[in-house]
Amino acid sequence: MESNVTELPIHDRLLAWFETHKKESLWGVAVVLVVGLGIGFFLWRENERQASANEALSRILGRSATSSESPLLPETFLKVTAEHPNTDAGSRALLLAAASSFSKGRYADAKAQFESFRRDYHDSPLVNQALLGVAACLDAQGKTGEAVTVYNDILQHYSTDNVAVQAKLALAGLHEKQGKWEQARDAYSELIRANMGSISSEAGMHLGELFARHPELAPTKQSSTNLPALALPKP
Repeated sequence: MESNVTELPIHDRLLAWFETHKKESLWGVAVVLVVGLGIGFFLWRENERQASANEALSRILGRSATSSESPLLPETFLKVTAEHPNTDAGSRALLLAAASSFSKGRYADAKAQFESFRRDYHDSPLVNQALLGVAACLDAQGKTGEAVTVYNDILQHYSTDNVAVQAKLALAGLHEKQGKWEQARDAYSELIRANMGSISSEAGMHLGELFARHPELAPTKQSSTNLPALALPKP
């Protein structure tokens, strides 16, 4: 019997195998259908959740753009996060809540919200922004040593991201606060040479002010050509 089956064309052999294993085949088809329906339902539900979260956040931002009464309070964004957890819009709302808290001088609240984002959305590509926010909150609270540690952490782990230049600029300012004039000068000079647009321009402004206060740090005539003109102190 087996030898006769192997001599049949392939489609006949498949039919013969199916007839022999009909029960197992039907179970296999049923399992595939159930799994497929389950995946389809999950994806549909996920799309619905994401769409609902996006709509909620868009409504808030839309009201802000068209109304004289700004609804952009931290609590407004936190409500979106609470009602739409584990969604892209929910994560963005949490970052916006932290930024809103920071702008209102509520640095402890902002820091807690940035840290919550890092904990709950650690896979997000925006986690580096949250870390920069934590450092800014520490800086605003006068916790200079802790802020320096976080800024250095950003430079170490996100050296190729845009947050790195922001961290370096802030770090240079903290070096000035700590009286580390040479470190501040070197950081500003690196940013100027990097030609990062407004960041480099701001670094040049700070460097010029640093040279005005500490002329001994200014480059000599021989080395001054290595720095852009905006980095030199005004006569």
